Amino acid sequence: MFMTGTLPSTLPADPMPIVESWLQEARERKVQPNPDSLVVATATPDGTPSARVVLCKKLVAAPGYLVFFTNYHSRKGHEIAANPRIAGVFHWDTLSRQVRFEGRAVLCPPDESDAYFASRALDSRIGAWASLQSQPLDSRATLLKRVAVEAARHGTSPSRPPHWGGYHFWPESVEVWCEGAFRIHDRAIWQRTLEPDGTAGFRAGAWQSMRLYP
Repeated sequence: MFMTGTLPSTLPADPMPIVESWLQEARERKVQPNPDSLVVATATPDGTPSARVVLCKKLVAAPGYLVFFTNYHSRKGHEIAANPRIAGVFHWDTLSRQVRFEGRAVLCPPDESDAYFASRALDSRIGAWASLQSQPLDSRATLLKRVAVEAARHGTSPSRPPHWGGYHFWPESVEVWCEGAFRIHDRAIWQRTLEPDGTAGFRAGAWQSMRLYP
């Protein structure tokens, strides 16, 4: 008899508590590489894709979104501004689990970005001012000079750069996967609709779920 994964026989109404518990377990067990590693894929309006790893700094199970921070002038920042539909993947290989997300990104409220920026190490805050992320760089020496200049300019309490902050990633689709013996994995998907809701981001509809063949 084949062994299946760890999803319950009756799928729960909301997938986000499952994701939250898996992320928490990955953090507690100090899964390597970084358990917060989230692959985020963006695309230009004409469909040219790109992907990179960011750190998921928060998962808000209700109403259901993830939070990551970056330079708004980076490639991903420009692509999100032009096309806010993005995708993301958590993969915890040692736990034999994966979560895929598809949805939309909106800017964090400024006070949330301010609070997180203030919590970062001083050198990281200086680096956010110094790095022209994704732009051409003629030499590392130029970057280090910019770091020195910004350190002298801002001292020990740099404010958040206007070009740096967070995103709320609201999934419209969440797919979870558990490894099973002999590749008889356990896999399920939840989908919902999102309606824009002013500065709050979105008003989310109820999740609809189904199991998928692995």
